Amino acid sequence: MSLLPALTPVAADQVGSPVLNIGIFAVFVLVTLGIVIKVAGGKKTAGQMYTGGSSFSGRQNGIAIAGDYLSAASFLGIAGAIALQGYDGFLYSIGFLVAWLVALLLVAELMRNTGRFTMADVLSYRLRQRPVRMAAATSVLAVSFFYLLAQMAGAGGLVSLLLGVDGAMAQNIVIAIVGVVMIAYVMIGGMKGTTWVQIIKAILLIAATAVMTFWVLGKYGLNLSSLMQAAIDNNPKAGEKLLEPGLKYGVNMTTKIDFISLSLALVLGTAGLPHVLQRFYTVPTSRQARKSVEWAIWLIGGFYLLTLVIGYGAGALVGPERIAAAPGKANAAAPLLAYELGGSPLLGIVSGIAFATILAVVAGLTITTSATFAHDLYNQVFKRGQATPEQEVKVAKYAALGGGVIAIFGGMLAKDQNIAFLVALAFAVAASANLPTILYSLFWKRFNTRGALWSIYGGLISAIGLIFFSPVVSGKPVDPLTGKSPSMLQNVDFHWFPLDNPGLVSIPLGFLLGFIGTVTSKEFNRAKYAEMEVRSLTGHGVAEALEH
Repeated sequence: MSLLPALTPVAADQVGSPVLNIGIFAVFVLVTLGIVIKVAGGKKTAGQMYTGGSSFSGRQNGIAIAGDYLSAASFLGIAGAIALQGYDGFLYSIGFLVAWLVALLLVAELMRNTGRFTMADVLSYRLRQRPVRMAAATSVLAVSFFYLLAQMAGAGGLVSLLLGVDGAMAQNIVIAIVGVVMIAYVMIGGMKGTTWVQIIKAILLIAATAVMTFWVLGKYGLNLSSLMQAAIDNNPKAGEKLLEPGLKYGVNMTTKIDFISLSLALVLGTAGLPHVLQRFYTVPTSRQARKSVEWAIWLIGGFYLLTLVIGYGAGALVGPERIAAAPGKANAAAPLLAYELGGSPLLGIVSGIAFATILAVVAGLTITTSATFAHDLYNQVFKRGQATPEQEVKVAKYAALGGGVIAIFGGMLAKDQNIAFLVALAFAVAASANLPTILYSLFWKRFNTRGALWSIYGGLISAIGLIFFSPVVSGKPVDPLTGKSPSMLQNVDFHWFPLDNPGLVSIPLGFLLGFIGTVTSKEFNRAKYAEMEVRSLTGHGVAEALEH
């Protein structure tokens, strides 16, 4: 997804001190593991495993949401996209931020009031439990897998830069190490330990980004215009187009339509991301859930404004050629800028925080997938709600281990992709499969089981199917300088869908199928809808109801 190809074989060049870089990361891992053990030791109930016992305040949860949401895509991918694509790269930030308004206004309080542990608790509340939980679990696992790919890909590229190596084997080893540490966080700490890791990481990430922002601006007299002009001067191929829309998404009609598709996915996807929705259950009341989102919006919005300076700063001080030729390509822009500003010490600190970012987000995703597998599939579907809490927690830990292994191998396959783009694909699947069913469940009285199943499976299959047959997977022309295609698969071409992001087709299709499935079925439980409506507004009795 880089704008410029690798021009010179600098991938193996050493950047900074590998010992210092890895040392800082190791210190962070040891410190956070100690915190995880301290705050989350002892035997865990299902509630403690999945939601930390709903013991966090709105402010704490808002910071943790920011830590969960500001992923490797936000820090590494967006900074690189802005450095190479200018205005079009910043559109990722705008989409990610605007999406929180949808979450705040439509789903945060209602989801907290209606569910207890997982998204499926809400979707299955007034519908037939087993088929809807199975469909919701399938969707959650698919979305989480795409998101995990992005984080693990970021880990491989980042460590290649830190160690001065570009071999596939070295990146694979690093991805495996990240996966093992993440599994340890989840299995030892559960949601409480993971939440504290996310809080610490959010504070460190925002603070480090703020320091780099003012450092960059200081080099240009605190003048943003001077900084942008320097980025233009250092990128003669793009020139003034760095400040205008269209450098990436205005090449032809297909790329313009693709931008609309991407925008839909980003704006609508957040409210359907399962690991974000599960964070609403870590607070005791719906009021605190709303407060969480308010804190998250301010923190996330401020951070994305800082990425604008970081991105153009990398373009001005590092240059597109060095970024595109480094391991991780666009994902290396922020670490390279840190090295340019403060040498090995700042690079080590920033890279350690980037690692923390990846670990925290991956741990949150793993909690979600393990809760989905243990609570929704194992207990509610396979055991028909008869499993003991101890059995459920044990299965959740096994699921975390299995999910971690899958994430490791998936990350090895996707390590050369732009992580901001991989996250955008996860958003597209979430917006297509999850959001229509969530909104219909909360707001449409007539909605029924057939509508839910058609919406989830239809949105999921269409989104993943269109991704598989898109240029993202195969068919992009080989770059003459790198000798590789930007597509995931090399030397094959079976794509027929022209857009990189499927949202423009799959999101409306998810809503349409939910509507058609509902109106073609006579099933409707008026009493259950009335009960859900009261609970979605008040939260009264939901925990007791979901126990049975």
